[in-house]
Amino acid sequence: MDIYDQLGVRKVINGGATLTMLGGSLMPPEVIAAMAEAAQHFVQIDELQEKVGKKIAEWTHNEAAYISSGAAAGLVLSTAACITGLDPDKRALLPYSDGMKNEIIIHKRGRVGYDFAVRQAGGRLVEIGTEEGASAADLERAINERTAGIFVFYKNLLMDGQVPLEEQIAIAKRHGIPLVVDAAAQIPPVENLWWFTQLGADLALFSGGKGLCGPQSSGLMLGRHKLIEACAFNACPRPFIGRPAKAGKEEIIGLMAAVRWYLDLDHVKLMQTYEEQVRCVVSAFAGIQNITAQRSFPNEAGQPMPRAEIHFAERALGITRDEILGRLLGENPGVFLSPAGEDGVYVNPQTLLPGEEMIVVERIKAVLSI
Repeated sequence: MDIYDQLGVRKVINGGATLTMLGGSLMPPEVIAAMAEAAQHFVQIDELQEKVGKKIAEWTHNEAAYISSGAAAGLVLSTAACITGLDPDKRALLPYSDGMKNEIIIHKRGRVGYDFAVRQAGGRLVEIGTEEGASAADLERAINERTAGIFVFYKNLLMDGQVPLEEQIAIAKRHGIPLVVDAAAQIPPVENLWWFTQLGADLALFSGGKGLCGPQSSGLMLGRHKLIEACAFNACPRPFIGRPAKAGKEEIIGLMAAVRWYLDLDHVKLMQTYEEQVRCVVSAFAGIQNITAQRSFPNEAGQPMPRAEIHFAERALGITRDEILGRLLGENPGVFLSPAGEDGVYVNPQTLLPGEEMIVVERIKAVLSI
């Protein structure tokens, strides 16, 4: 009996995604061991951040790096950095930013709920374009003396119609404005750890607890040294806007270990494993009446990973897709899958342990009595 059993908390077989509400990802033994080792000593957090940042920056071909308490915390810190720089008087006023450069330009097409973190730090969002997209002229017109930064919420499936990232970077540099890319769920591919910044972005933000398989309450900030320094200036242990977004020594060391572990992976072999899991799921439903299954690509975040997509003829089967999802999740352990269209589900191998894909198949068949 483990800690969850003792608490009466149902475990979940996660065939959905690296979702925060399910705990993100599962940490490999190397990360768990590093966190346990980090927990045995006191250290100066600023020194630890500096040394870990240098190491990760070297590994990822970046100028500097910093560990936040998640990608959303990275948005808070990067917004604060863009507004205050290293000015202690401005820092002391946040989130009240009236009279400062506090406008953050974003594409209307690229908006996500997580941009609340920008407003949380005192940023005033300035939308450009429409739900269909925007032009370079729209971006140029939005820039003025109050502009603090340009933020890009990067998701492959939503970039069509937006000003190309390379062009946004060029415009930002021409005006001397920092450009920040929120790439929270854009790992894999591993190359994204340096692709955005080598393209010219000033900062790139990643979740530590998704594709990197680090601590769920960690985030990775990569980019220019000056801007990283301003992020640290606003961060814990200082008692300002970043104080609630505390990254402890265990998370800092844990994410460093996760980055090293991820960089050392055989990424081709990992994708082959995912493809095999998808093939197993699709094959398991081949030829079954009123059910269709196929490979889907890319995944929900636009990452280059496959999923199995299963659709149900609800009327013929006498059960709706939502009822299937409810039945699956209601068991112990529950099975979590994401909806696909109006009558289907996705099975995502990224968050499944080897062999769990067949447990998912068996559970679906049991619910459908086939």
